[in-house]
Amino acid sequence: MKICVSSRGDSLDSMVDPRFGRAAQFIIYDTETGSFEAVSNAQGINASQGAGIQAAETVSNLGATALITGHCGPQASRTLQAAGIAVYSGADGLTVGQALDKFKDGQLEAAGSSDVSGHWK
Repeated sequence: MKICVSSRGDSLDSMVDPRFGRAAQFIIYDTETGSFEAVSNAQGINASQGAGIQAAETVSNLGATALITGHCGPQASRTLQAAGIAVYSGADGLTVGQALDKFKDGQLEAAGSSDVSGHWK
């Protein structure tokens, strides 16, 4: 299983970025191998609009089936849901590694919908 975590940096020690659509990086973690890769979200950071939708499409194209983030807006949430990607929000204040550990231990709950309005910063 591949899990995506919105991140402020490119390592498991980086902090979770609370803004999904405008996150600096996405960490794609493979639960089967324990390996990960960092993917830049430059297009989302620089987007004048639609950052959440673009980020959701990127996550889907990377093969993730789950997303861990701080917050997820309505358009991104709908796009992720349509792609079959489960969203786990509320990981603010954690490192990517801590968020992954909480996910593996069943301590993160799936979000049923967006938890912020559109254009949240």
